[in-house]
Formats: sequence, C-alpha cells, structure tokens
Amino acid sequence: MTIKQWIKSPKGYVSISMAVCLVIASLAALDMKGIVHGLVAAGTAIIVDMMFGLVNRKKRLMPDGALITGLIVALILSTSTSWKVVAATVILAIVSKYVLVSRKKPIFNPAALGLLLSVLIFGTGESWWGAFGDLPVWMMALLLAGGYMVTGRVNKFPQVFAFLGTYFTLLLMMGLLHTGDAGDALRTPFINALLFCGFFMVTDLPTSPAKYKDQLVFGIVAALVGALIYSLFGGLMYLFIGLLCANLYHFLRTRFAIFA
Repeated sequence: MTIKQWIKSPKGYVSISMAVCLVIASLAALDMKGIVHGLVAAGTAIIVDMMFGLVNRKKRLMPDGALITGLIVALILSTSTSWKVVAATVILAIVSKYVLVSRKKPIFNPAALGLLLSVLIFGTGESWWGAFGDLPVWMMALLLAGGYMVTGRVNKFPQVFAFLGTYFTLLLMMGLLHTGDAGDALRTPFINALLFCGFFMVTDLPTSPAKYKDQLVFGIVAALVGALIYSLFGGLMYLFIGLLCANLYHFLRTRFAIFA
C-alpha cells in the first residue's frame, strides 16, 4: 500500500484526523505536553505492535491500528500525566489487542480497555483535552465536523446516531426524573468526551459490526450501559465501560450466536 492509498483508507483517514485534533488542541491551549504525549503514545504503540508482529511472523508496513490506539490514549489522558504512565497505558492497550482475540480480531476496543485499566491500576486522570474540553465551546464545531467526516469514511452513521441518540434521550429522562447529574453530562468536558467517544471510539472497525441493523443495537447497548453507570457512579469511566460491554455483546453474538 502506498502512502497515497493509506491516506485514503479508513484507518489512514482516522489517524490523520486525530493527529490534527492533537495539534489544534495543543496549540490552542499553548501546551506542548500534548504533542509530547502524542509522540510517546504513538511511538510506544507502533513499537509494541511491531514486536507482536515479529513474534507472530506478520509483516506490517503500516501499523495504523496501533497508531490510532496510541493517539486516542494521548488525546484522553490528562497532559499532566507522566509520560511513563502514558506509555504503560498504551502497552496495556496493545497487549489486550493481541491477548483478548477471537478469529484474529480483538474482542475489546484496545484504547478503551487500556484507559480503563490505567484508571484502576495507576489512578490516571482523564481530561479528554484532545476533544477540546478545556477550550472555548465554539471549538466543539471542529470536533463535530471532524467526527462527522470520520464517521462517514468508516460507514458507521447508524452506530453513532444510535449511540448519541440513546444517550441524549436517557439524559433527558434522567433530568426529568431528577436522577443522576444529567445537567453536568451536557456540559464541557463531559459532552466533549461523549462526542469524541462516539465519533472516534465507538466507530472502531475491528471491534464493532458492519451491518446497519447490528450497528444500531451496538450503539444502543454502549449508550444504555454507559448512561446507567454514569447515573449510579458518575466519573468518566462510564464511557469506557459502556463501549466495552457493547464489544462483549458483539463478540458473544458473532462467536456463539448469543442474542442472535
């Protein structure tokens, strides 16, 4: 695959879009730690992925899946996080990609699982700075525009609309019933985190379905579980847990015909 072909591919498109988000967010916040973390995370992801490739005797000219995982980790973890913890989080994510597999595909979204484990093991903070959560509200338009283009490129509109639509509906119900902190979930950085998760993580090709009908169910499951966790416990892990539960649903359905 040539560079030109890679740029036009879904993974190439997603990689470039997230790299642009990283640069814009770093420059707008006048914080170069984000770029440093991006380089550390992307470099670590590519090296670890290539090591697994050597062990499995697979030649990879472009470990773009690992690159995407590294960028997601860098864009979500707080820029105050130690670079060592950033690297460790990426390693957890890439290892999960090769250990928890079914039919040569990862069962769980590597970035989501790595970030969840990072919180549990290292107590890391997640600011979702790459989703422009710390920047003026109008910059959310850039996130929406980039996310819309990425979703179209990977052909996941039903999945994203089901995910976001279910979330907003549940938050509205929570607000009407005065349960949970529905109001906070619609403010920055929570709303930014939700949009970023929907556009760049829920749409992960290897760990989500291709058929439109299955995409709808996948998005609804991720939103239902995530909203339930948020209403009960709050925090920011609810997005990861919701997505990972949807990954598990997809695995059980395709591998063992459960829920079919």
